[in-house]
Amino acid sequence: MNKKLFILMCGVLLAAFGLDSCDTPTGQGAAAGAGAGAIIGGIAGRGPRSAAIGAAIGAATGALIGHAIQEDRARQYGPPPAGGYPFAKPTGNPGMFRSPYTGRLYDLRGVPPGGLTRDVDNGQLFRRP
Repeated sequence: MNKKLFILMCGVLLAAFGLDSCDTPTGQGAAAGAGAGAIIGGIAGRGPRSAAIGAAIGAATGALIGHAIQEDRARQYGPPPAGGYPFAKPTGNPGMFRSPYTGRLYDLRGVPPGGLTRDVDNGQLFRRP
């Protein structure tokens, strides 16, 4: 019975992580850490309780690492301007946006909402809506 429960729990966790959209490095680190921790905890402890403990420890560790990465990226950009970074303008095509500075068209499908992009014409940063 415990083996079936463990397999079911791993399947549910895998589906949840596969369908989850973690947009920040902190969220991505937590998701990856929870998945890895659940697998390692389940194998090492041979049970769902060990998998849950491993997932919690992995999520916390992954979130800390992701937050450190996020802070490092923020240092590269420098302090935000007064009022924050402007948002790109939607074009009507999914994932395609115009720079608020130059109007240049950008494919931002790989950029999470709120993520920063640098305009190649003037070097200024703007956000994806």
